[in-house]
Amino acid sequence: MPLPSRVSDLTGFDLLLSVTRTGSIGRAAAEHGISQPAASARMRLLEAQLGLALIERSPRGSRLTPVGALVAGWAQAAVDAAAALDAGVVALRQERDSRLRIAASMTVAEYLLPVWLTALRAVDPGAVVALSAVNSAEVAQAVLADAADIGFIEGPEIPDGLHAEPVGRDTLTLVVAPAHPWARRRSGVPAAELARTPLVSREAASGTRRFLEEALRAQAGLERVPPAAELSSTTAIKAAVAAGAGPAVVSSLAVAAELSSGTLRAVPVTGVDLTRTLRAVWTAGRRLTGPARDLYAIAARRAAVASASVPT
Repeated sequence: MPLPSRVSDLTGFDLLLSVTRTGSIGRAAAEHGISQPAASARMRLLEAQLGLALIERSPRGSRLTPVGALVAGWAQAAVDAAAALDAGVVALRQERDSRLRIAASMTVAEYLLPVWLTALRAVDPGAVVALSAVNSAEVAQAVLADAADIGFIEGPEIPDGLHAEPVGRDTLTLVVAPAHPWARRRSGVPAAELARTPLVSREAASGTRRFLEEALRAQAGLERVPPAAELSSTTAIKAAVAAGAGPAVVSSLAVAAELSSGTLRAVPVTGVDLTRTLRAVWTAGRRLTGPARDLYAIAARRAAVASASVPT
């Protein structure tokens, strides 16, 4: 049942309570941030809506009539209930806005997000973060299903329904064990030879694997042979390569330590560009808010700084 029109707007009743408390329409108007004429007009409108005389006006001020005092007593409960309702809604909104659900590809989750989240904590110290590290296809699915507020992908394709913005660049690196024959190839490995060599790879939905396959196909017209092994993490791939299971193509971010220590060797690849763009994604038509907006801004700002520092 809808509220009767006489009591559907509590603004007039709230002003009436201020008149009761201050003893003056002028002082009540000041409390509400409106002019005295506007407050007087609002009181006359309330009296007309109720069909009751609520206020006695005199040069010495204003006071409630006996009927007005009775109405004010009832109005107090309604105004208090409205204030409690508003406080509850605000609390729920603050709780919602403080939560940040992130879905990120393995490369971004392991090698970029820790730094971004540290910066986010300085901006939003109350943000509660939940991170899901999955492959790029699963990131897209999570965002589309509203299971994540923002996602970060490394794959070349942007599914329908998602808006994407770049947040960095990454180069894939061909790595082998120090004893592998390619480790002595100073001239590098041609794209055609790489395509026909079984690699240690992630699963088919991995952004890194899909980018490599698409780059070989688009730039060199090559199709890759099936992998030598499919492993679920970059850490497992690096261990397998070091043990001699075969070559792998992984993010340069993931192998910096191994290349420095010499447990893996980087081999140049000729005939194909393995530089890719990392992207933030969110639901198309939706604006980022709260911690999600701040996290994207941090990632984009760091990407801009990194790009500016690269020699041209």
